[in-house]
Amino acid sequence: MTVEVRPAHGFPDVAAVLGPKKNPDASVCWCLSHRVDSATNKSLVGRARGEYVEELCRRKVPPGVLAYEDGAVAGWAGIAPRAGLPVARSTKIDAVDDLPVWNIFCVRVQPGFRGRGISHALVAGAVDLARSQGAPAVEAIPVDNKGAKVDLTMAFVGTRALFESAGFTKVADTRSVSGGFPRVVMRLPLS
Repeated sequence: MTVEVRPAHGFPDVAAVLGPKKNPDASVCWCLSHRVDSATNKSLVGRARGEYVEELCRRKVPPGVLAYEDGAVAGWAGIAPRAGLPVARSTKIDAVDDLPVWNIFCVRVQPGFRGRGISHALVAGAVDLARSQGAPAVEAIPVDNKGAKVDLTMAFVGTRALFESAGFTKVADTRSVSGGFPRVVMRLPLS
């Protein structure tokens, strides 16, 4: 098994991970719920969601990274500067300080590729992307599930253990809960 992580500039591969599997008009997340403000998120319905992500993929700085296992698209991690994300305005997740950190807000591994270390490769690739853009640190706000099983629909935020294994440390608690578990702020300094 060979895993490679690349910046997500190829829209067809992003669509393979994030897009609707059966109905192209379905208003699935497309990893926009935690990237854009609430009004924009609600205004993007059906195919407009994919079109928005396609435009993001054409930008100089991609909207995230993709993992490939032996050439097949295996997963996705969304990352961007925290200041431009809804989390920057959250009433339940306070900023730790004014450092212009980047935030990994979604880690998704395709069915059939889970349990093979893809999420670890995605986190490392997202960190590399942020580093290449001059980020001073990367944060994530995963669940602190203490090893308990996390419902896959809520697992996109990752787990504390995943980020600890990548060298992140807990820097703050939050008032946010996902899938019944508290979320914590994890940080990896890059400078």
